Amino acid sequence: MLYISLLFGLIAIANFYTWTRDSALTFKMLVDTFIAGDTSLQPEIQDYISAQAILQTVAGPSGDLTDGSCLGEPKFEADGTAFTEPWGRPQRDGPAVRATALIAYSRWLMANGGQSNVTSAIWPIISNDLSYVGQYWNRTGFDLWEEVEGSSFFTTAVQHRALVEGQALADRIGKSCPACESQAPQVLCFLQSFWNGKFVVSNINNQRGRNGRDANSILASIHTFDPDAACDDSTFQPCSSRALANHKEVTDSFRSLYAVNSGVPEGAAIAVGRYTEDVYMGGNPWYLTTLAAAEQLYAALYQINRQGKLVIDGTSLPFFQALDPTVSSSVGTYPSSSPVYTAITSAMQTYADGYLRVVQKYTPPAGGSLSEQYSRADGSPRSATDLTWSYAAFLTAIARRASVVPASWGASAANVPPAVCAGTSVPGTYVPPPVDCRVNASVVAVTFDVREPTVYGETVYVAGEIEELGAWDTGKGLRLSAGRYRVGDPLWSGTARPLPAGEAFAYKYYKTGTDGVTVTWEGGDKNRAFTVPKGCQRNVVQSDVFGDHDEGWEGNV
Repeated sequence: MLYISLLFGLIAIANFYTWTRDSALTFKMLVDTFIAGDTSLQPEIQDYISAQAILQTVAGPSGDLTDGSCLGEPKFEADGTAFTEPWGRPQRDGPAVRATALIAYSRWLMANGGQSNVTSAIWPIISNDLSYVGQYWNRTGFDLWEEVEGSSFFTTAVQHRALVEGQALADRIGKSCPACESQAPQVLCFLQSFWNGKFVVSNINNQRGRNGRDANSILASIHTFDPDAACDDSTFQPCSSRALANHKEVTDSFRSLYAVNSGVPEGAAIAVGRYTEDVYMGGNPWYLTTLAAAEQLYAALYQINRQGKLVIDGTSLPFFQALDPTVSSSVGTYPSSSPVYTAITSAMQTYADGYLRVVQKYTPPAGGSLSEQYSRADGSPRSATDLTWSYAAFLTAIARRASVVPASWGASAANVPPAVCAGTSVPGTYVPPPVDCRVNASVVAVTFDVREPTVYGETVYVAGEIEELGAWDTGKGLRLSAGRYRVGDPLWSGTARPLPAGEAFAYKYYKTGTDGVTVTWEGGDKNRAFTVPKGCQRNVVQSDVFGDHDEGWEGNV
């Protein structure tokens, strides 16, 4: 079954995938829209939950659910099976933003008589994701753009949020989150490492020669926006001095970079890309990053208006001076009744609206389709067409402009970092969530795990009578990976192309020698037998020991 939620990820050119992070960000928007009154969205939200319960158990190149490592997979095939081609993995932001989306829906259910659904069906998914965050937050992974393996500001920010609101939900439903309370302060402490005194360095521990100015940081600010929070620097709230200063640094970095921005003065909206060194598809502005620049300003205005005062300090002064040169060196706190407050907030509104006008200008008038990018030269659409995240970014920006905001996630009570940071972690506990199986799987991804000690240069394969396993041809067998091979656990693993549910076949492992030619079969002349399961399962792991004869053996080669 192709759950509708599986479509809410990146739609690449001629390819459809479901992306853990992109789907979660989109469904967070849909959950917020549902809570705001669009009840027609509930079936899609329920489908999303059902899909995630399945996807959490899909073993792939990152690993499986026994240690939670499969939760770091960036994307899956549209039928819910593993994506096994090379990619930037692991991506550690997906579990955090998925937990946030499901927590938001769970809070609504709790307020509307749905606690049993939360505890039985949704909390198991959230719990796995929070366990992953608590166990792996201080390990490097790939950034928001899936290019840099290091420490990402966006990832760290959304991880902190997930742990904070995860603890609150756990307390409310009588569950435990061992990692939440202990690790959230340490994640917040680490988050401060990205601030260099002038802007957010969006990737650290591996910058790959970039200057650090990246829309990653603006996206982090809007996705950790708490409407009840003050302008807290520590959580980089949209109205905080740090976030506003960073907004100027990031957006200005594109001012002279793109031809479409030619002649646009400081303090006026422009086309915004990912980062200045970007070369993907020519390094163009993106619709979602331009919309994010608008959304941060709308969210900041909401917070400023709610507090009834405007604070200008040395950090934020350049941002405000660019909007209104008359501010000069007017550092201070201005109440809502003051002329400075009125002038600045009006200028911010105009500035934010300008980013929407940029998107409007470069959106094709026929159909209003939003692609991934638009040309730096002439503004024509580029790259993936009908990018779901672009549409989600438009809808959230419009909502913030209308002062429609999500619920608080508790930022005000979790904004004080410890005096000393510690790179701690909590080993996670992972349990397959219950699956709402309305349609049986037609194909199943079968992962073969076999343990066999090898020496450098040897490679383990699995062959079988079916075409997907090479039809017994040792030149076409499924090559297994030693990516999780460890001393004491000599694991070789690989996932075959999806196989028809119910198909029975014989298979067997072999290995090639250090010369890459010599073939050694396991177990003499006996084959193993396997039948692809029928039912809900869309993936299964077959665990074996090389040469271990047991009741699974049959016949001859």
